[in-house]
Amino acid sequence: MIKKQIMILGTRGVPAAHGGFETFAEHLALYLVKQNWDVTVYCQEDGTGPIFEDHWQGVRRIRISVAATGAKSTIIFDWKSTVHASKREGLVLTLGYNTAVFCALYRLSGHKNLINMDGIEWHRQKWGAIAKTWFWMNDWAGCWLGNHLIADHPAIKEHLATRVNRNKITTIPYGADSVDSAERSLVTQYGLEPGRYAILIARAEPENSILEVVRAWSRRSRGMALVILGKYDPEHAYQRAVKTAASNEIRFIGAVYDKPTVAALRFYAQLYIHGHQVGGTNPSLVESLGAGNAVLAHDNIFNRWVAGDGAKYFGSEEEAATVLDLLLDNQHELHLLKQASKDRFRQEFTWGKVLKEYEDLLLNYTGVTAIR
Repeated sequence: MIKKQIMILGTRGVPAAHGGFETFAEHLALYLVKQNWDVTVYCQEDGTGPIFEDHWQGVRRIRISVAATGAKSTIIFDWKSTVHASKREGLVLTLGYNTAVFCALYRLSGHKNLINMDGIEWHRQKWGAIAKTWFWMNDWAGCWLGNHLIADHPAIKEHLATRVNRNKITTIPYGADSVDSAERSLVTQYGLEPGRYAILIARAEPENSILEVVRAWSRRSRGMALVILGKYDPEHAYQRAVKTAASNEIRFIGAVYDKPTVAALRFYAQLYIHGHQVGGTNPSLVESLGAGNAVLAHDNIFNRWVAGDGAKYFGSEEEAATVLDLLLDNQHELHLLKQASKDRFRQEFTWGKVLKEYEDLLLNYTGVTAIR
């Protein structure tokens, strides 16, 4: 009997605590365990110590300590994980291409390696020339070294198809949980009235259009709060500019990591504003659809495909202000947008759909036939 063995690398590990890829890895690992896969996830530990194994909810965890911090720690962890995995049996799923050059080890060891190629990282404004060159090089390396590529968005597939044959690429987006109820107290603890605020969740970087949104919101009184999640450092020029531009109706509540709290903040928001200009299928936007949010998003091919025709879009501060003027007190239009978000979510982004598509693809590389 052919074993269904999978090793998942590229995240900090499970359970999820650090963002979209980790959340996906957790959902996929637990799903595959239920489908009788032997699942191993590589997990990064801070500090020093030997590599050791343990188990979490049926998932084998290979825990690797790294004393370094920042990007250096990620590179060291990825290298150690790749070396370790190349000596074990099983199919490899690599999440992200930031250290794809290391995947040459899998070619040498005869492992089948599928790579989720994430977004076009070297397009992001926040990186300097050296970092962009590193990401660009690894983008190419992932395309060449991976046995199969996974794009989380049709536009990412088109990008990858300029490097390799499109038959080597499968498009599977991220998933999210459907949020159908939430504790009101998780919102009122911030002094917010359910249904009387908008929300923006993003890293405080120029490519996420936060300054444009804040200026648009602050042009006049809105009669409700715009709640912004994330860290804002007064020593950081862009983040300082955002706070300086904000009216007294904009609430900066800091970074919030508690999942039920974030879900409640989404669920009771009148509007979710998504300013991301680059990337593929952004997990935060998918989560907003799952929460049934009316969506106002930056107008680009990435967001257009995810949110679909049932969202509103802006391309500038002026356009954002115009949409806000027309939308915030239009309950009928908001209701239609919320329903459209739920419909789009059920069509494309439920975990059941996404995880089944992943397993079916993985089975192609094990020799086991998918049976449903």
